Amino acid sequence: MGASPAVEEAECASPSSGTAAQPHGNSGTSSDGGRDIAASFLAKNAAGQRITITPADSARVLRRIDIVILPLMLTVYFLQGLDKATLAYSSVFGLIDDTGLVGDQYSWLGSIVYLAQLVMQAPLAWLLVRLPIAKFTSAMVLFWGVSLACMAAAHNFGGLLTTRFFLGVFEASVAPSFVAITQMWWRRREQTVRTSYWYAMNGITNMFGSLITYGLGHISSQLHSYQIIFMFFGIITVAFSFVMLTFMPDSPVEAKFLSDDDKLIAVERLRMNQMGVISREWRNDHLKETLLDPKSWFWFALLFSISIPSGGISTFGPLIVRTFGFDPFETILFNIPFGFVQLVATLGGAFVAQKIKMKGPVIAGLCLPPIAGCVMLMVLPRDTSSKAPLLVGYYLISVYPGITPLIYSWASQNTAGDTKRKCSNAVLFIGQSIGNVVGPLLYTEAEAPSYSRGLRSNLALYIAIIVLVGITTLYLKMLNRNHSKRRVAMGKSAVIVDTSLDSPEEVAAAAEAAEAAAAAQQSRASGTEDIRNAEEGDAAATTSNEEIERPGERAFENLTDLQNEEFVFVY
Repeated sequence: MGASPAVEEAECASPSSGTAAQPHGNSGTSSDGGRDIAASFLAKNAAGQRITITPADSARVLRRIDIVILPLMLTVYFLQGLDKATLAYSSVFGLIDDTGLVGDQYSWLGSIVYLAQLVMQAPLAWLLVRLPIAKFTSAMVLFWGVSLACMAAAHNFGGLLTTRFFLGVFEASVAPSFVAITQMWWRRREQTVRTSYWYAMNGITNMFGSLITYGLGHISSQLHSYQIIFMFFGIITVAFSFVMLTFMPDSPVEAKFLSDDDKLIAVERLRMNQMGVISREWRNDHLKETLLDPKSWFWFALLFSISIPSGGISTFGPLIVRTFGFDPFETILFNIPFGFVQLVATLGGAFVAQKIKMKGPVIAGLCLPPIAGCVMLMVLPRDTSSKAPLLVGYYLISVYPGITPLIYSWASQNTAGDTKRKCSNAVLFIGQSIGNVVGPLLYTEAEAPSYSRGLRSNLALYIAIIVLVGITTLYLKMLNRNHSKRRVAMGKSAVIVDTSLDSPEEVAAAAEAAEAAAAAQQSRASGTEDIRNAEEGDAAATTSNEEIERPGERAFENLTDLQNEEFVFVY
C-alpha cells in the first residue's frame, strides 16, 4: 500500500477568468448540473481539494488496474473473436454442404451478425449510460455464449440465420462497452495501447483459434465437426460470463480491489483527459451535439471504410486461402501466420502512435501493406507456382486489423461528456456494422477463386482511409484553434499544456521546469517590485503572486469536448 495521496487547495475558478466554473446550465439536467460521479466522489472524499499524485503512486495504481481489469477484457474479446470466427472455421469442415447453403446464403450468415449489431447500437448508447456497465456487459456475454451453443442445433439456413442474429444482438455491446471501460480507467496516453491489447485478441484468435479448431476437427463423434466447435466455444463463453460478473467493477469509485486512497488516485489520474468518468444520466443536449458534430461522421466514415475489408476477409479469408490449392486442414494452419501479422500490426501500431503521440499518420501508414496485398492477389494467377506469393499477399492484407483500434482510440480521445461519448461510440459502431454487413456481400462463391470485386473495393477503401485521415486531422487542428480563441476571449491563456499523452516522468519533468521558470520570473521581478512597493506601498505586491492557470478544473463537470474550452483535441 502506497502513501496516501497528497492534496492541495482546490481552485473554484480558472485563475484568470475571475468567475467560478459552473456546470453547463442549459441542458435541463438535475440540480447538481449532471456532474460526473467522479466530481461527487472527490467532493466527498477529498474535501473539495485537488489531488497531487506522484509518478510512483500513479504507476502503482496503474499496475493494479492492469492486473485486474485487463485480463477480463482480454479474455472476453478473445472469446468474442473465437465466436465470430467459428463460422469461417466451420465453412472448411463441411458446414455449407451439410446445411444445404446455396448462392449468397453463406455470405448472409456473415452479414447478419453485423446487421443485428447495427440495430442494437442506438439502444446500447442509452443502456450504457444508464446501467452499471460491468454487470450489463457480463449479461450480454452470457447470452451470446448461449446463442453460439444453440448454433449446434441448427441444420438449415433458417436456423443458422436466427442463431447468428441473436449472436450479433448480444455481441453488439462488447466493443462499445470496452471503449467506454477503457475511457473510464486509463489516461489518454495509456488508452491507445490498452485498446490495442484487447483488440489484438483477434490476432490471438486467428493463431490459437486455428489450432484449437484443428484439434476439434479431428474428434471422432456422431456430431459434425462444426457442431462440436459451436458447443465447445459456446460453453466456455457462458462459464466466463460469471467470472466477469464477479470481478469487473462498474467504475473506479466502485472498485473493491482499490483502497479509498487508491480510488482517489485512480480518479485524479483521469483529470487531464478532460473526458469525465461516468454520470449515469442521459443528456439530450449531448445527443444533439453528437449528431451535429462533423467529427462524429468522420469517425463513422473511417470505421465504415475499414470495416468493409474487415467483414469480407474475416468471413471469406479461409476460403480465399483454400483457392490457393490447400486442403481444409492446411487452410486452417496457414491462417495462423495471418493472426501473428495481425497481432504485430495491432500492437506495433499502437506503440508507435503512443511514442509519436499521433494516430493519424500511423493509420495512414498501416494502409500501405494491405494496398500492396490486394494488388498481389488481384494480379497473381491461382496455380501451384504462385502459392507462396499469394500467401505473402494475403499476409500483407492481414496488417489491416491494426487500423481499427487506432480509430477507436482516436475517436474516444477526442470526445468528452458521458452521454456524448456513448452516442459518439454508437455512431462509430453503426459505421462499423454497416461496413461489416456490406463486406461479406462483396465476396461470393461464384467469383471464386479470384474474388475480384471484393479485392477491388477493398483497394479503393484503403486509399479512401488515407484521404479521410488527412481531412480529419485538419478539422481537429481547426477545433484547437477555435478553443484557443475562446480561452483568450474569456481572459484565459491561449495555450494549454496537455499532459494527457505524456508519461508520468514527462509530466513530473514538465512540472519541475514550470516551477523553475516561475521562480526565476518571480526573482527577476522582485527587485522592481521592491522599488514599486517603496513608492506605492503594498498595492502592487499582489501582481507578483499572480496565479498560474491550471487546466482540468472542469474535467469532471460532464461537459462535452465542444463545451469545455480547456479540452485539447489530439491528432
